[in-house]
Amino acid sequence: MKAKVLDYNIQEGKGLLLTEEGERYTFSNSEWKTQEVHPSRNVKVDFVAEENGIATGLYVDEIDSLSNNKKDTIGSNEKSKMVAGLLAIFLGGLGIHKFYMGCQKAGLTMLIIWFFGLFMAGLPSFVIIVISFIEGIVYLTKSDVEFKNTYVENEKCWF
Repeated sequence: MKAKVLDYNIQEGKGLLLTEEGERYTFSNSEWKTQEVHPSRNVKVDFVAEENGIATGLYVDEIDSLSNNKKDTIGSNEKSKMVAGLLAIFLGGLGIHKFYMGCQKAGLTMLIIWFFGLFMAGLPSFVIIVISFIEGIVYLTKSDVEFKNTYVENEKCWF
């Protein structure tokens, strides 16, 4: 059966598929059979549908995986962990790294807390700066694949 990945939680190792007919199936990371491509949103797969709504034996559809790889390397939406990490460390209080990663709400939240924190003895601003510094270190210590899967493809905005 054909479907696309609707959602995938890297921490739990579980995801949700949406078939061409509109049916939903859940899957676990252990059922993902294509090692070259990791589970992420909009990846098209071929799988075996079980009666209880569980997908087994997931393989990436080769035609779609090639187009996804081209999009990732050619597209302008590729995010660099080095740029994100350095922005978080040096300009993190302003939420610049959040805007860079596409998390506008998180960036705006950090910017507002930093700005109004200046009028409250600076403590909220200091907390935001510490949080962003830690995020920068987390970004830089992750592998390229882990960074891409967690923050770019799954759009995780905090830590």
